[in-house]
Amino acid sequence: MSAPQTYATHRRFEPLHHFILLPFFLITAVATIYTFVRRPALATFWIALLALAVLALAVQVRVYALKVQDRLIRLEEQLRLARLLPEDLKARIPELTVKQLVGLRFAADSEVAERVREAFQENLDGEAIKKRIKIWRPDEFRV
Repeated sequence: MSAPQTYATHRRFEPLHHFILLPFFLITAVATIYTFVRRPALATFWIALLALAVLALAVQVRVYALKVQDRLIRLEEQLRLARLLPEDLKARIPELTVKQLVGLRFAADSEVAERVREAFQENLDGEAIKKRIKIWRPDEFRV
């Protein structure tokens, strides 16, 4: 069983993506560009271009996954906040940014209203909100 999630440990790396595929595609792109520079030809140019396209595709796939995740977090947190916040804060839920909602998802139900109030009063971003959380609510289903 893993240790409880905290601010210090909440970042997630996907080993296959971050430590194998991206480095492999990056090294391949650099190597093929180097080869093209050393031996310019249509074939080496095309291979370098293909390597760059594959690297760009790998990055874009990750970006798309994170955008979908942020949309889901936004929806989940808006529903959660509508259930948990006092009336004076419920009307302000649409004012929260996606980054703020992403930060608030880690706050336990018992302290989320306090974190929302601070976010509005001090214009806190997601990282600042996460740093103030006292009771961490882990999110193990992230991309």
